[in-house]
Amino acid sequence: MKFKHIFDHSEAYDARQPNHWRTALHTVIFGTDTRAGRRFDLLLLYLIIASVVVVLIDSVHEFRSAFGTYLIIAEWVFTVLFTFEYVARLLSVKRPLRYVFSFFGLVDLLAILPTFLSFMLPGAMSLTTIRILRVIRVFRILKLGAFLQEAGILTNALYASRRKITVFLTTVLALVVILGSMMYVIEGREAGFTSIPRSIYWAIVTLTTVGYGDIAPQTPLGQTLAAFIMILGYSILAVPTGIVSSEMAKADYKQQKALRNCPRCTYPSEDRNALFCSRCGAELNQSPSQP
Repeated sequence: MKFKHIFDHSEAYDARQPNHWRTALHTVIFGTDTRAGRRFDLLLLYLIIASVVVVLIDSVHEFRSAFGTYLIIAEWVFTVLFTFEYVARLLSVKRPLRYVFSFFGLVDLLAILPTFLSFMLPGAMSLTTIRILRVIRVFRILKLGAFLQEAGILTNALYASRRKITVFLTTVLALVVILGSMMYVIEGREAGFTSIPRSIYWAIVTLTTVGYGDIAPQTPLGQTLAAFIMILGYSILAVPTGIVSSEMAKADYKQQKALRNCPRCTYPSEDRNALFCSRCGAELNQSPSQP
């Protein structure tokens, strides 16, 4: 599945050398089926949550005034630990560069960059809340792989719908330009439509049914056009939902067809590597006539 390759590139350094220190390191960091791997991931989970809590507390003025120094020290401690962990991940994988540009690799990198960037950009440290994305790894620890599988279906559906979505967004963009220009001509500067870009902004806000109310048409013709845009907005909102839902239904149908059925009780097996049926215990590769 494309989704899996995008998300992770964590091949072992050399699986043929189980005693190699890089292979052992890979087992600890990525081996969620081992005791050491589970302990490592749980410890990492606690550190991630604690670091995010520190950033959230630091954004409260009262806490920053009272505990600012301690919060800064704690943030640097977390950053140093995550930096060592990131380097360890690079050392333990077979293709470090591919891992750097994978989803988890980018998240791991973005988890430590904001603290170092805070030397040049004072507000950059608040971006460390992106570390919460690393909690996605816990899905594997808690045996919640089905969530990642469903996320993969959604990602593949969006990818398969990219051309339709592009056509849809292009059509919407053309609509707001035309409608915004019409409203600029109808209402003019007196009603707050001081330029075509500002009128396009109003058309976008109205078409998406947000309706800030900072600009409003005053003439009957302008109000009629606004009512038309509002109704049009409700109908347009259903288009991308239908596109993605259709692709997800196709992906789900293909997934169901890929399931293996037990030759004895016809119960579908979701695990492609399973040797026996989870309901009746029959071998999945045997014929229905065999006991």
